[in-house]
Amino acid sequence: MAHVDLTPHAAREAAAMTALDEEERGRWRRFTHDGSRRRFTLCRAALRAVLRSQLGCRNEELSFGASSHGKPFALVHGRPAPISFNVSHSGEHGLIAFAANGRLGVDVEERVERRDLDGLIATVLGPDEQAELLTARGRRRLHLFFGLWTLKEALIKARGLGLSLHMSRFEIPAAMRRGAATGLFRFPDTPAVQWRLEDLSNERFAAGVAHEARESVP
Repeated sequence: MAHVDLTPHAAREAAAMTALDEEERGRWRRFTHDGSRRRFTLCRAALRAVLRSQLGCRNEELSFGASSHGKPFALVHGRPAPISFNVSHSGEHGLIAFAANGRLGVDVEERVERRDLDGLIATVLGPDEQAELLTARGRRRLHLFFGLWTLKEALIKARGLGLSLHMSRFEIPAAMRRGAATGLFRFPDTPAVQWRLEDLSNERFAAGVAHEARESVP
């Protein structure tokens, strides 16, 4: 796991731009807000650095493709590379998760007060999760919501099928809702596939990662 500092810094942003290829610079030009450009540039340059280190390739040998659902994957010399990765960013924080194999998803969210928090709780959480939020108050309630949200987002991103299964139709393991840092999960529609979850939250942000278990599950 790699953390990316996304605070404004002209020199770091200029250096990061030199790592991007022409297609990526074209994407950079299509962003209309400075913050979006900064987050894309710094995260993509950091991702390239991680992949170069893990794959032992040069920057110019590395490019990216995308699945039919838009999930990116790495190419070296135009061929799929033996690595899984996922990127997320929120505010001043970016996270890059990577592994040698298995589908992978990560999500990070800066905790901010939301006027629509009650609506979000009703939309993205399952019945048992909602019941636990009802008993939480103040910052505990906010922390619990964002912790569950990031773990669910990580699972959806790892699965790589978009919103084919709505968040409210599956729930994070009860032990993790009560403070456990790790857990195992299976989607209700694909119970043979097991996922390892890890809560990476700290005082600065909420974050979660989901990684497909290598072994088959009976």
